[in-house]
Amino acid sequence: MKKFYHLGTCTTCQAIIKDTKVDQKGFEMQDIKTEKITPAQLDEMKALSGSYESLFSRRALKYKELGLKDKNLTEKDYRDLILEEYTFLKRPVAIIGKKIFVGNDKKNVAALREAVDQL
Repeated sequence: MKKFYHLGTCTTCQAIIKDTKVDQKGFEMQDIKTEKITPAQLDEMKALSGSYESLFSRRALKYKELGLKDKNLTEKDYRDLILEEYTFLKRPVAIIGKKIFVGNDKKNVAALREAVDQL
């Protein structure tokens, strides 16, 4: 399975798509704003990443708006928040077989690029 979850309006996601060429390598592309993440998809991401917290973005504007930084969030909270609001998913998320790549930090993007190049 090759799947790429992204936000179509996110310039960082667009740059990563261009850099890694995932759109040319047969990945199923899902814009999480127009096609919501299903609970099953999120559960699969969690199984690969180890936790819902690792998939959660603290950069989302609503994180501060809702005062979440002052709350003690559980795994269930992280799951519910990501399903409720797409911006809480750390982007992009790429799945290649049993490997998952979450977020846009340099090391992660380099690892994704290397994995895509080996396809």
